[in-house]
Parts: sequence; structure tokens; C-alpha cells
Amino acid sequence: MTTLTKSKANGKSTTKKETFNKETYLNWYEVMLRIRRFEEAALKAYSQQKIRGFLHVYIGQEAIAAGLVSALTKEDKIATAYRQHGIALSRGLRSDACMAELFGKATGCVKGKGGSMHFSSKEHNYIGGNGIVGAQIPIGTGVALAEQYKGTKNLCVTMFGDGAARQGALHESFNMAMTWKLPVLYICENNKYAMGTSVERTSNVQDIYKLGLGYDMPSEAVDGMSPEEVHHALKRAADHIRAGKGPYFLEIKTYRYRGHSVSDPGKYRTKEELQDYKDRDPIAETEEKILNDKIASKKEIDAIKDKIKAEIEAAVKFAEESDFPLGSELYDDNYVQKDYPFIMD
Repeated sequence: MTTLTKSKANGKSTTKKETFNKETYLNWYEVMLRIRRFEEAALKAYSQQKIRGFLHVYIGQEAIAAGLVSALTKEDKIATAYRQHGIALSRGLRSDACMAELFGKATGCVKGKGGSMHFSSKEHNYIGGNGIVGAQIPIGTGVALAEQYKGTKNLCVTMFGDGAARQGALHESFNMAMTWKLPVLYICENNKYAMGTSVERTSNVQDIYKLGLGYDMPSEAVDGMSPEEVHHALKRAADHIRAGKGPYFLEIKTYRYRGHSVSDPGKYRTKEELQDYKDRDPIAETEEKILNDKIASKKEIDAIKDKIKAEIEAAVKFAEESDFPLGSELYDDNYVQKDYPFIMD
């Protein structure tokens, strides 16, 4: 739960930021720790060749996922890119189903057919990840159009990385969304590097949020290493959108501790830069705040750690013991139409 209070200072009305209770802080901590331990387990399984193909982990960016949980509703839709395990877990997808998907097993969240980049869940309103850079931007815009058409108060959170901000589809979507005042929240997760190339080397506009200003779209930069700041920004944006005022754009500045994918050693950045962000680790800082401010006890923190440890160990075991999909199911789940006539056996 959060509270929003207003006060007057020097004759002027000011708005204080929301304050957060014990439940919110512990939920943030649990969400972030679940993501961190899941991704660490995935990296280990990859090194053992139990996971194949691409693997893009979310380690370092967990505060964004935490803020999404507290600031949005479960009815809101989310479309994102391929670094998406953390977003899926925060949305409520089960750890065991997600791990099984990485292992390519039939018990995975999309039956072992999507892999690392393509989790999705209709039940959780998670449109899912997309392996094509920037392709989810017009998709999320279209989902927002559907919500507007149906007359709901839901919004579609449409997330992409700093590299995708150079895609033409972004500008087409921004223009359409503002023209039709669509209920879409665009989020750029700016972790500084598009694969191995820095924002400074690829764009004259280094403050990516400014791209929205060309369309008169409310836009701002956010500290993505703080779940509090992420929540505040998301809540402001969501309130604006739900009021029927159209889209909002947030550039959430974050950092990935690992390379672009598991095969990337990350030698294009300095050890000092990496350590600077690790010193601001959102999980460590949230735990420190909880304990220092006596929001919860060390016993309660340790209980969450034990719970997550057991959960992730069970998820790996579940994935290892699950069966691979049957070859006969190759053409299942491709089309809604059961008797689609253009599948060649």
C-alpha cells in the first residue's frame, strides 16, 4: 500500500511523494531477489549446456521489474523485448514454468517452443518478449488501441532498450499514439549499451526521453536503480494515461552487470564503471534500507532468502525432470483456427 499526501508551504500547494509500507518493501525485495537468483541459476545451467541458444539475463535491472509490480494493475498489458525473464517473473509467471521454458521443455510457459526471448502468458496479461529489435513497439501500441476501443481503463506498457530507440517504428508509433491519445506507457530501459555499443557512439540524442518531446509526449528520465523512484515515475505516468490524456514516455536509466548475452564478455566497458553500478545494487540497497530503518527484521529477510533459494532449486529440478515437446506438436498453437488449411505436413 502507498499513500499520497499534499501540504502547503510558503502559501504554495506542494505534493509529497508516496511513502511505502512494510508489505511493499518486502514485496520489492522478494521480486528482485527472485529475479537475481533465477538468472544466476539460468547462467549456471547454460554453462552446463542444459540451456542452449541465446540467453539475455536481467541482472542489475531488477528495480524496474519491482516498480512495475507496485505501480500498475494486473489488468494492464505488458509487451517487451528479449531481455525479459525478470519482467515475466515480476508479472507472476511461475519460476518453474519459466525455467522449463529455458530448458526447452514441454512444461515451459509456452510449452518449450519460445525459449529465452519469447515468454508470454495470456493469464497474466503478459504479451511477452520479442526477438526482433523494436518490433514490440508497434505491437504494444496496437494493444493500447484495443484497450481504448474496448473502453477499459487499462494501459499497455511497451518496453524496449536504448538500441531500439533508433528504430523507425518507434517514431511511427509515437506519432500515432499521440494523435489518437492511446493508453500506452512507453519505457526505454536504457542500460547504456545496445549490444556492445554505447549510446554515446550511436546517437546524437543521448537523453533518450527527449525523443518523446518532438511529439509533445510527456517524457522524463528516471533512476532505474531505485524501486522507489521507478514506482513514483510509473504511477505519475499511469495516472496521466488513465485520465485519458494519452501516452507517456519514461527513459529508465539502468545497467546490466553481465554482457548483452551469455556469450558477451563485456570488454567494451571498464571495470570501474561496472563496479560503480554494483555499488548501487538495488537489492543490496533495499535490504539495507529495510534493516536500517527497521521496516522488517533480519529474520524476515532471511526467511525470504530461504524461500527464494528453495523455489529456484525446485524450478531447476522441475525443468531437468520435465519432458521435451513431442515432434508431433510442432504445428500446434500456431493459429487460433483449428483447421487452418495452409500448414504443409
